[in-house]
Amino acid sequence: MEQTNVDVKGMVKAAYQALDGKKAEDIRIIDIQGVTVIADYFIIANGSNQNQLEAMKDAVDEALYRLGYQLKQLEGNRSSSWILMDYGDVIVHLFSKEDRLFYDLEKIWMDGKTVAIEEL
Repeated sequence: MEQTNVDVKGMVKAAYQALDGKKAEDIRIIDIQGVTVIADYFIIANGSNQNQLEAMKDAVDEALYRLGYQLKQLEGNRSSSWILMDYGDVIVHLFSKEDRLFYDLEKIWMDGKTVAIEEL
């Protein structure tokens, strides 16, 4: 199914709200449309422990499933400190604080535009 920008922005908003509802820390939205073809947006957030990361993952998956979106690829498990959720146009990265600092995706993707949720 081809998605329009309105749908993609709806996906981003739903994922953001799901993460916010699970008290995810430092939620960032990066618009990478002009940088790569792998996705339109990255959502990056971190949690304080494994249980919170799992709850964040479950909340995003449930919110996007309710909108009719299926998870295409999942990397990471209950013992992972980095979980990648690929929904095609939107990729969600969930980290422990330490791994987020180590991998520093914001720096790697600094050619993308950081977007506030209010801008969507």
